[in-house]
Amino acid sequence: MKILVIGSGGREDALCWKLRKEKNKIYCASGNGGTERWGENVDINPQDLKGLTDFVKKEKIEITVVGPEAPLASGIVNYFEEKGFRIFGPSKEAAELETSKVFAKEFMRKNEIPTADFEIFNSEEKALKYILNKEFPIVIKADGLCGGKGVFICQDIETAKKAVHSLMADKVFGKQGERIVIEDCLIGEEVSCLAFVDGEDFLPLVSSQDHKAIFDQDKGPNTGGMGAYSPVSLITEKLSERIKKEILEKTIKGLLNLGIKFKGILYLGLMITCDGPKVLEFNVRFGDPEAQAIIPRLKSCLLEPIIGAIDGKLSNIRLEWDERTVLSVVLASSGYPEKYEAPKGIFGLDKLEDLKDILIFHSGTERREGKVWTKGGRVLSITGYGYDINEAKIRVYSAISNVQFEGMQFRRDIGAKEVRRTRKNPQI
Repeated sequence: MKILVIGSGGREDALCWKLRKEKNKIYCASGNGGTERWGENVDINPQDLKGLTDFVKKEKIEITVVGPEAPLASGIVNYFEEKGFRIFGPSKEAAELETSKVFAKEFMRKNEIPTADFEIFNSEEKALKYILNKEFPIVIKADGLCGGKGVFICQDIETAKKAVHSLMADKVFGKQGERIVIEDCLIGEEVSCLAFVDGEDFLPLVSSQDHKAIFDQDKGPNTGGMGAYSPVSLITEKLSERIKKEILEKTIKGLLNLGIKFKGILYLGLMITCDGPKVLEFNVRFGDPEAQAIIPRLKSCLLEPIIGAIDGKLSNIRLEWDERTVLSVVLASSGYPEKYEAPKGIFGLDKLEDLKDILIFHSGTERREGKVWTKGGRVLSITGYGYDINEAKIRVYSAISNVQFEGMQFRRDIGAKEVRRTRKNPQI
């Protein structure tokens, strides 16, 4: 089957890798230095909807898979469907679960989906007055898409004032920060739970845990994600059932009540608190770097649930998973998540090619003159299998020791929480 994958990150490289393994012909717009290993990179901007549909028509593409959130926010699914093309992802209306924090929080309140208490503001003055009477820490979020960087966890009032001013007066994220959400800070541990959705039914994927902060021990500003692993032993069968009943089912039903049939990947960013799972955020696509940890564990055909979601026929599909742990560590450019340095030559990737149970997924890379160069903030995801989290962690960090580029930075504690948890619970 001819498949077009839209995007240029590590998530898209993982999708292309898996779909190519299933003997499909792969195109990627616009791709990176890694995606061209699995198919043909197409020089079309993911936001150029006409250019993409013209290409789909010309090449007789049978299915398009959308990776990042920006094209979904632009209504790419609506545009493709109006022209009669099959595409995997939610409509612009359904994507508002991710594109607007305000919409998502009000939706959760209306549908009694567990989340942190919150208030919404479009005035800096009113927001500053509100935080004077709050107990800290609190969380301040820009309403719109900010590349994973629009969330501020504030430990004191001065930090909170700076965050509000930065979003609403300095407009560091432009219009995305014209409205803000101020919410209570939930205490617990974060996990990511994803599911295929066909409008009415859903098919959960295995659990994973992202690491958003740039530095070890969750220090420093948030990024798009510095690494992930799967599965998370914290998500027991009992807890998984609660997530299905208290969150997934209510979300899909609530959208249907609004006349919205969600088709695609629904991503739940959860905090597991002493009271149970609560939603931190919705995303409407595969996470990055979660995809790099989840997709390598999928033994079943990836294309089958993609088609099932598009056609509204997920109910009879079952997924089979590799029981091993997969851990993925992001190698980033110097300066990321702020202004980063590029291009820089990348060395040592050839040493990883023959390593057992190691995969390389590219993000911000390009190939020129027979060499691989950095091109973005997040550059590579080095991914590995292990019979447990310890083995996967050792294998991946050993592989990373072979890779070099000027200014390379990465976290050295990806999976550390799971290591501590499994040591405390040796029966897991």
